[in-house]
Amino acid sequence: MALDFQDRHVVITGGSGGLGGAVVDAFASAGAICHLPQRGRDSSGAGRERVQVIAGVDLTSEAAVASLYAELPPLWASIHLAGGFTPSAIVETSLQTLRSQLDINLTTAFLCCREAIRNMRKGSAGKGGRIVNVSSRVALVPSGGAIAYAASKAAVVALTQSLAEEVKAELIWVNAIAPSIIDTPANRAAMSKANYERWTKPAQIASAILWLASTENQLTTGAVLPVYGGS
Repeated sequence: MALDFQDRHVVITGGSGGLGGAVVDAFASAGAICHLPQRGRDSSGAGRERVQVIAGVDLTSEAAVASLYAELPPLWASIHLAGGFTPSAIVETSLQTLRSQLDINLTTAFLCCREAIRNMRKGSAGKGGRIVNVSSRVALVPSGGAIAYAASKAAVVALTQSLAEEVKAELIWVNAIAPSIIDTPANRAAMSKANYERWTKPAQIASAILWLASTENQLTTGAVLPVYGGS
């Protein structure tokens, strides 16, 4: 089934990453007008049809995120891919590492969720909207070696489920995906001896996000969708 996002405005954070490129392609191909905030001044992606790159946005800054969403047109969806991974056992994990992982994974999602809701309330007129966050398999299936990361992604699960309950009466559905290892160039470089065939492909995950954010999704909210297949 083709999902129609024709002329719907969608924010996609982390749009320049390994997963982000596939997600932007999926939404743009479905007709969405994609707004891509980036921390740096890199203009990669600019000039693409239906894609607007917004440079110089620090997603951990409350003021920057509030300004970003306030200046955007009424949104249909906000997709939060921005995040980071720092592996370490607990005795090797500093408090600064924990705070950094919470900042890049939880704070960015929280601020974008909050400001997306404000934007949608102004423009939806009861028509609702969609939010999709990114958690991780380690938040659902216990795994050692990345304590700070796991804690931050578990917090994203709680954020997603709590917010879904808070805004469901407004027909704003809030869900998350939980990937395992994604088949990206960076992951291949970091794990050169791994079996890449078992890793989930970015385009496959993008399809799941596209459906969660679509009007075809009329019932699913508060879900954390595993997207790791057989990996």
